[in-house]
Amino acid sequence: MLNIVAVASRLARVRNESIPRIAAICAGAALAAIAGIAGAGWDGVVYADGGADARKRAADEIGATMRGYTLSILRAMADDDANEWVRYWRARANCDAAAAYARDAGAGEASPLDRALRRLTGVICARLEARLGVNPADHPPRADERGVGLLLNEPAAAAGYTLFAVMDSRKVYLIDPLGRTAHIWHLEDALADEILVQAKLLDNGNLMAMTGGPVADSALWEIDPRGNVVWRYDSSHHEIHHDFLKMPNGNVLIVGRDSKPRRQAIAAGASPELEYDRFVYDILIEVRPAGASGGEVVWEWSAWDHMVQDIDPDKPNYGAIAERPELIDINYLLNAGIGRPRWMTVEGIGYNPALDQIVMSALFYSEIWIIDHSATTEEARGHSGGNGGMGGDLLYRWGNPRAYGQGDAHDQRLFWHNSAHWIPPGIPGAGNILAFNNGNEFGGYKRRYSSIDEIAPPADGYRYRRAEDAPYPPAAPEWTYAAETRSDFYASYSSNAQRLPNGNTLINAAPSGTIFQVTPDGKTAWEYVVPYHYNGSLWQGAGTPARLAYYPPERGARGWSAVKNSVYRAYWYPPDYPGLQSLALAPGAYLEDTPDLLDWKIAGLIEGDFGEPLAHSNFEIYLDKDGDEDILIYFKRQPCAEEDARTSFFLHITPADARDLPAARQEYGADNWDFGFGGRGKARGGWCAALSRLPDYPIERIRTGQFTGEGRVWDIEIELGK
Repeated sequence: MLNIVAVASRLARVRNESIPRIAAICAGAALAAIAGIAGAGWDGVVYADGGADARKRAADEIGATMRGYTLSILRAMADDDANEWVRYWRARANCDAAAAYARDAGAGEASPLDRALRRLTGVICARLEARLGVNPADHPPRADERGVGLLLNEPAAAAGYTLFAVMDSRKVYLIDPLGRTAHIWHLEDALADEILVQAKLLDNGNLMAMTGGPVADSALWEIDPRGNVVWRYDSSHHEIHHDFLKMPNGNVLIVGRDSKPRRQAIAAGASPELEYDRFVYDILIEVRPAGASGGEVVWEWSAWDHMVQDIDPDKPNYGAIAERPELIDINYLLNAGIGRPRWMTVEGIGYNPALDQIVMSALFYSEIWIIDHSATTEEARGHSGGNGGMGGDLLYRWGNPRAYGQGDAHDQRLFWHNSAHWIPPGIPGAGNILAFNNGNEFGGYKRRYSSIDEIAPPADGYRYRRAEDAPYPPAAPEWTYAAETRSDFYASYSSNAQRLPNGNTLINAAPSGTIFQVTPDGKTAWEYVVPYHYNGSLWQGAGTPARLAYYPPERGARGWSAVKNSVYRAYWYPPDYPGLQSLALAPGAYLEDTPDLLDWKIAGLIEGDFGEPLAHSNFEIYLDKDGDEDILIYFKRQPCAEEDARTSFFLHITPADARDLPAARQEYGADNWDFGFGGRGKARGGWCAALSRLPDYPIERIRTGQFTGEGRVWDIEIELGK
């Protein structure tokens, strides 16, 4: 079968014929061969107890299904109504589905059938990706053929760059208005085993990224355009979560958590019905970065200092909730942590430098809160001081007046919202607050549709107007976007929105990885479905991300399986944004048209495109290029051993000039990296491979190998002198 693959690939080049059409013959022959193997003598474990007749029926069923996949591949390749690129991806979808079917049928990962299918998907499909020879920009799929990537780009769209990171991944993407990659940050080595939550582009061209959480311990990273870590701040200092922002003075404002023992919370007025051992509440900290990690906390606010309760008059924070809207009811949704002791959970923050105020998205309260940043840390612990004269108390709150005793369910406007922030000066709606209103909440209060809401806070100097015994205005948003059929737009968690200079609003629906722009009158002007998830890229023409892996009905009809391409936050930047000027922006490939790099390299190694290895130990080691970047490839012409999955690779890199090293490494004269096989390696049938990107400075030599907690498994030194 593998000889057929090689011959077909070379035949296409020699005869100057369409590679997809030759590949159709190749893939059809390979699948037919597998079907024949299955029909003639597959000893399926699942059906073994049924005797020879059961095995024959099982083999006949598998053979028929595999022949069906073969026909699907041939039909996809021969569809003259679709361009070659779409034909190819549809064929690839069937190729992968065949492998999924075989595993689902019970063949198991060790069976001859499964090994043959792995070779099919790992060699034929990867080889096609590497040799396709079709520029997707010259053959864009029709609108009705698109399922991922750029779906819509109308003249009314704001032309700029969109930044996003797929949750649980280690890459950050910047795309242009046509959906092409303009810059990619490969952070696999920089972040090691950390996983991304979100990233923002700073005006100096660096990224600031959050890893971990969003509900677990997290860290903040500042990373330069080449992927080098400039600064790190982690939860060994404070438990941080969900959001952060770079302030005009260069400091970083961060959402954090603190907690008190249950007994202390009850002593402060929490109901004895508190279900958790600890009472967890949110804090805000402002950090002045120092050196390569850490920094000085120069300002802090804590929700603990601003609570009110109405169940025990003998406690000092006792008061009528409705009469103290500047304070937070400690017993409102006290046990709302969804299995975790999270009492309030601030999902997002924004800063208004003109007012020196901070806005928070208090998730479980379904409220926007505004506090005074001009108050000192000491004043922020109390109820006076600062421009607003109220210390750290709430200057304003909106969205759910039930939370302060001034309304009922009919008065609620926000439902577990995200990313509330002021619209900046010079942008339509400047000074108003924009929020992504998810429409989710606890049982009984779920709205089950999402909207983007813009409100005009009733500012009165540094305070906000409110009539006595009434909720804070406004009664309704000034502008709202929702789908015409409300349930068509529903993102139950995370997500964000951003007002653009032309009046459009960028919307990121996190669960589906859908980023789009709407005009002021609610028409969609630009739409992009993120075609990448934490296990690899998705293919164009194969449907939307939630409809990619289909299990045939004869095998139990599990139906369409979801693919996680969630994007916690997405941000838009104008072409003249200062942070873009230090990036080498150039139109690149479409993500949905970019096969996995390691699959490409495996295909080339199998056919001998790389020549002799640099070195050979447990793995053959090759030096290759990915664009302008050097990569080191580890390749073994046999299946991965069990120890490969449990070991890590290490790299000890000695530069030609130690001054090229990051400052923290210069005194050692070398760089030390390591990475786990799970993050950078792949098993492909009879082969095992991993890769690592190398720094862009001249390298004199590399020592590399594998290690466990007990020591090194193997190591080898490679002289490069480049």
